Amino acid sequence: MILSEKQIHIIDKSEKLFAEKGFDGTSIRDIAKAADINIAMISYYFGSKEKLLEAIVYYRISALKLLLNSLTTEEIHPLEKINRLIEFYISRIHQNKTIYQIIHHEISNNKREFDLESFKQIKIDNIRILAQIIKEGQDLGIFKDDIQVELIPPVIIGTLTQMNINQHFYSEILGLKNDDDFENYIKTTFTDFIKKTINSLILK
Repeated sequence: MILSEKQIHIIDKSEKLFAEKGFDGTSIRDIAKAADINIAMISYYFGSKEKLLEAIVYYRISALKLLLNSLTTEEIHPLEKINRLIEFYISRIHQNKTIYQIIHHEISNNKREFDLESFKQIKIDNIRILAQIIKEGQDLGIFKDDIQVELIPPVIIGTLTQMNINQHFYSEILGLKNDDDFENYIKTTFTDFIKKTINSLILK
């Protein structure tokens, strides 16, 4: 899916509205007003509000796939690739946490059917890329042989999601005074913790 600048503009505006008002609470008229376009343009570009959400999902998730693809070609140690991958996951997902919250809400509530086949395929591709990196480390004799590759992304994503959902709680117990403190904590201390956790699971 190749998106135009106008489509990306609509995606950005609608994602913000979905995060603020919910999917059901956001109308096509709201999106058109925020994006400063005619209502008919949304139908022209996306077909429906559901299809617009699918486009948001694809747009955000495909960016991560491109980063991971580039990582496999770098001439660096497999463990460094794993650590870079962890940084990519945390950075991308944290930056786009609103869309992940929207996806989780819509799918878990099972209110409507979304054609998220592209979303699923990208996740499968990401696991394949991760498995390729793990295989490199196993061939070098530094990674364990019995690694459950498919469980590594949920460990990263699930832990980060819990931090984001409970930001106020963790900010209080960690002594983080504002959003900037929380953002810095995720980027540094949290990311280092996840690296150590994953490393302990894969290294011999």
